[in-house]
Amino acid sequence: MPDERQFEIDLPPELIAGAYADFANVWHTSTVFIMDFLTLAKPPVEIVDDETGENRTIVPARVVSRVRIPPEQVFELAKALTQQLEFWEQETGRRPPTDPMMDG
Repeated sequence: MPDERQFEIDLPPELIAGAYADFANVWHTSTVFIMDFLTLAKPPVEIVDDETGENRTIVPARVVSRVRIPPEQVFELAKALTQQLEFWEQETGRRPPTDPMMDG
């Protein structure tokens, strides 16, 4: 049995450009994690809730990509994202923003 697994990955030409996303929403079921990548569709709109009278901001967004992965892969994804973020910080000298665009 081989000690190392090597993937041969094919990237179809129509996916090379990728899709820009402003943010992501992650949720799960008992068998899968779902990551929806979204882009802002229009500027946010301030409204007053008719029932409560509270001010709310509606942020129109569109899903540009949905990715489903098994729970076991979430750990590997988290490690890979952390590692790449550390590389990015070292290469650019930048830190993630302390005041994210979308808070919650």
